[in-house]
Amino acid sequence: MTYYVDWAPRANIDFSQFDYIDFAFALPDEHFALEWDVPNAAELLRQLVTDAHASGRTKVKLSIGGWTGSRYFSQAVSTPINRQIFVNNILDVYKQYNLDGIDIDWEYPGQLGAGGNTERPDDTENMLQFIQLLRQTLPLTAKISAAVQDDPFSGPDGHPIKDASGFAKLVDWILIMNYDDFEATNPPGPNAPMRDACGNSSQPSQNAAAGYNAWTQAGFPANQIVLGLPAYGYVVHNGADRLRQRSSEPPRLHRLARRTTVRPDEDQQVQFRDLVSDGVLQRNSDGTYSVLPASGFQRSWDECSATPFLHSSQQTIPYDDPESLGMKAQFSKNNGMGGVNMFDVHGDTDQWDLISAIRKNILTLPVTPVSTPEPGIIGAFTPLS
Repeated sequence: MTYYVDWAPRANIDFSQFDYIDFAFALPDEHFALEWDVPNAAELLRQLVTDAHASGRTKVKLSIGGWTGSRYFSQAVSTPINRQIFVNNILDVYKQYNLDGIDIDWEYPGQLGAGGNTERPDDTENMLQFIQLLRQTLPLTAKISAAVQDDPFSGPDGHPIKDASGFAKLVDWILIMNYDDFEATNPPGPNAPMRDACGNSSQPSQNAAAGYNAWTQAGFPANQIVLGLPAYGYVVHNGADRLRQRSSEPPRLHRLARRTTVRPDEDQQVQFRDLVSDGVLQRNSDGTYSVLPASGFQRSWDECSATPFLHSSQQTIPYDDPESLGMKAQFSKNNGMGGVNMFDVHGDTDQWDLISAIRKNILTLPVTPVSTPEPGIIGAFTPLS
C-alpha cells in the first residue's frame, strides 16, 4: 500500500506493486462537506482511479483529514445530526469518484493537533459512533481504515484508551503513522524508529515496536494493524555523527535561510529520490544505495532505533532506505501484521527500489518465529544483503 499526495506532480505508477493506494487528502469544511486543498486534486483522483482500476489489481481509497485538514473533525462527529451530514457527504464523494474505500486521518481525536483545531473530551467515543454510521452507510465492499498514532486514541481523561476493540469491529485496519517522531529538530533524532533497543529514548512509546504493543494490548488484532513507512527523511543543519535518543523535544524548525547541500521542502523534509538526484546517494546494481564520495556525506547506522542517517560537516539527515524499510517490512511480517503503507509514492525511485525492498521482505523472505513480545524489540531484524 502507499499514499498518493495531491500536492505533488502526477506520478507514473507501477500498479503491480500496490494493492491499495490512499489518495491524500480531502478536507472536511465547516459545513462537514469535503473540499480539496489544491485546484487539480479532483482531476488527479479521477485519473488515479481510472488507471488503478484498469490495472485489474489496485484499489483506491480516499484519505480524509491529515495534519492540516482535521480542523473540523471534532465538530463534524459531535452530534447525531452532524455525523449524518458528514457521512452523507462522504458517501456522495465515494460514489462520484468510484472509490473502493475511505481512510480516516483525524489528527487527533481528543488532542489539539494543528493550531486552529477543536477538541472535545468525548472525541473518541464520537468517532466510534461516526465510523459505525459510516460502515452502515457505505457499500459492503468498501474498505475503511484509520491512520493513528503509536498510542491508541485519547479518552476523556486525556490518556490513551485501554480498550480499542470496538474500533477493530468496524474498521478493516488501522495504519500506525510511525514517522515524524523528531522531525527536523536539533540535535537530530530518528524520523521513524523501529525500536528503542537501548532503552533510553525520551519518547519510548514512539516507535514501531511500542505502537504494535500498545494497539494489540488495547484489543486490536495484529492482522488489522498496518505499519506506516516513510519514503523521506529530515535535513538538520547540524553535523552530528550520532542521533539523539533523549532530550526534550524542541519546536519544529523553519526553512533554513541559506541554501543547503540537499533540497528540503518547507518542513525540512527530503524525499529518498531527491537524495539520489541531489548527488548524495548512488544506486548500485543490486538495488542498494551507497554514498557518493564527492557529496561530502558519510552514512551511519543508529542501532538504538534501526535508522540510517547521513552526516557531513554541516548537515545530518535521518532517513529510510531499502535496508531499513526492508527490516520494518520484515518486522511487520514476523508479527502477523496486516502489511505496510508507504508515505508516499512520490518518494520512491523510478526503479521502485524502496517498495521492492519492502515487497521482498514481505513476500519472499521466511517468517522469523516470534515469542512473547518485549517492549522495544519484537521479532528478528535481518538487514538486506
